[in-house]
Amino acid sequence: MIKFDQVTKIYDNLTALKNVSLEVHKGEFVSLVGQSGAGKSTLLSLIIGEDKPNSGRIFIDDIDVAQIRRSDIPYLRRKIGVVFQDIRLLPKRTAYENVAFALEVSGEKTHVIEKEVPKILEMVGLVERAHAFPHEMSGGEKQRVAIARALSHRPVLLLADEPTGNLDAINAADIIDLLIKINKAGTTVILATHAKELVNSVKKRVVTIEKGQVIYDQQKGKYML
Repeated sequence: MIKFDQVTKIYDNLTALKNVSLEVHKGEFVSLVGQSGAGKSTLLSLIIGEDKPNSGRIFIDDIDVAQIRRSDIPYLRRKIGVVFQDIRLLPKRTAYENVAFALEVSGEKTHVIEKEVPKILEMVGLVERAHAFPHEMSGGEKQRVAIARALSHRPVLLLADEPTGNLDAINAADIIDLLIKINKAGTTVILATHAKELVNSVKKRVVTIEKGQVIYDQQKGKYML
């Protein structure tokens, strides 16, 4: 599904990624680990076309992301759901409305939205909180809304960038359990994190980045740093 071929990314003379080659197959759950500044977020931003590499090639489902036109990036991103640590919910919209809005901006019809949003909220365990506003939710609930929003287009790939960074241990574990559930339903998941205990509990593939390079790639791996 994803292939990095000798990818290098440089920002203002700082090498964020150096000659990275990596493949992620359909249906995998990959924990992408490393210290802050190791290159995890850069790798994710390249996948969604937010940045382009200085050299090397990136393929998603045989689409060369490095060569894609700016006007085509929105179509690429419909294949990809993204969850950020800072969540970015619309504060004056309910959980239901935050998820619905993601479908509205892509032009979905009202009857489709009314059918799909309850299904998505049920998947993330938020049916009873559908009409709650962000300020009325716990950190874990807000992160679940963010995940629901990312799933609104039924993406084939879900990227989660430090989704548990602001959560306590119990809520963080719940979010990881939800990501595993989503993966088991068929969505490829890449989790970028430095939460050692959570990575070790997942017991899935672990890719470790240090100073912009992949130093470990283990099936059913552990946090090695």
